[in-house]
Amino acid sequence: MNIPTLGQARFASPLSNTVSDSLRIPERIETGANPGIEFELAGPRAQLFFDPKQTRAAIVTCGGLCPGLNNVIRSLFLELHYGYGVAEVLGFRGGYRGLDPASGAEPVKITPVFVEDIHQRGGTILGSSRGPVDTNAAVENLIARGVNILFTVGGDGTQRGANDLFLEARRRRHALSVVGIPKTIDNDVSFVSRSFGFFSAVEESVRVIDCAHTEARSVPGGIGLVKLMGRHAGFLTAGAVTASQDVNFALIPEVPFTLADLLAALKKRMLAKSHAVIAVAEGAGQDLFADDASRRDASGNLKLRDIGLFLRDRIEAFFKSEGIPLVMRYFDPSYQVRSRPANCDDAILCDLFARHAVHAAMAGKTGLIIGFLHERFIHVPIELLVSRTKQLDSASGWWRSAVAATRH
Repeated sequence: MNIPTLGQARFASPLSNTVSDSLRIPERIETGANPGIEFELAGPRAQLFFDPKQTRAAIVTCGGLCPGLNNVIRSLFLELHYGYGVAEVLGFRGGYRGLDPASGAEPVKITPVFVEDIHQRGGTILGSSRGPVDTNAAVENLIARGVNILFTVGGDGTQRGANDLFLEARRRRHALSVVGIPKTIDNDVSFVSRSFGFFSAVEESVRVIDCAHTEARSVPGGIGLVKLMGRHAGFLTAGAVTASQDVNFALIPEVPFTLADLLAALKKRMLAKSHAVIAVAEGAGQDLFADDASRRDASGNLKLRDIGLFLRDRIEAFFKSEGIPLVMRYFDPSYQVRSRPANCDDAILCDLFARHAVHAAMAGKTGLIIGFLHERFIHVPIELLVSRTKQLDSASGWWRSAVAATRH
């Protein structure tokens, strides 16, 4: 799997311990298995396409918040500035909207002072937004500002937009390196075994589950219902349930359930123990609602129905009809989970993702994202990334552990 390049790399890298383009990481490593796609190993190259002293790089963060965004911005700048001596780094404000001059949002010049302590805070100092950008206007703006490298930090929608920018720049014969860094607390990006921010989100989710458990067991008939993020994948819910060990029912998008079965099992639990904790991913149980294809957000994603409120109301109505006393405590910590700073594990991952992105860009590689497989960073073509989906395998150890933890 070769990555597009802007041309011959002619400048010697200031870095040592460089990596050859010939080194590959297989998609699958089980003995005797088909290795699948073989990806370029990420890392610094001996020759650079860009002369660092003549290079201007830019960073944009898009989509919802995620722990570690500021860490990524900081490490991108530090590697560009101190590692390679890049002349200037710009930060486009407000997501892809900031790439369009019509937005009126001038980019900020990133300096050591600008990034000095941003890693200690959640969110993104550059701001973010959802939705597409006028590709022609964005590329024209990048050309006018002399931008040679663009780092796009975001999820699937962001990287689809990055691919459009890459293709438009290539059509115009503008040597623009577009390198994506995958961002999602759902851990649902293909060819990325662990996305930055995921374990910080799990950690925060466990804190909320602990509170729900305390509330539930402190009153007769107490139920703690926690809705967690996860549009199409249940990794966050499964991880939090396994780490907590205090959840009795876990519901994820990959494993269908019926309301009747859930209510029957919950009734049995309440009659036996008089308290319960339920964790539900936001994308679970969407088949319980009437479909409405017109419900889409600015990025084109189908808007999910609120499964948390739906379950809260149905559970309360069911127990009332059964004459069983109930005290419902409902928790929706979505923004709390995604807006916290990165923990130590994610801070390290952010730094590594960012620095490998810089190495790829300086070598003149483009139209790629940085992936992470088998504890190795890899180069993944954006076109391949956006053509795949990643969900939790219900036969995997992830889900088996979660089910074992609930004892249901």
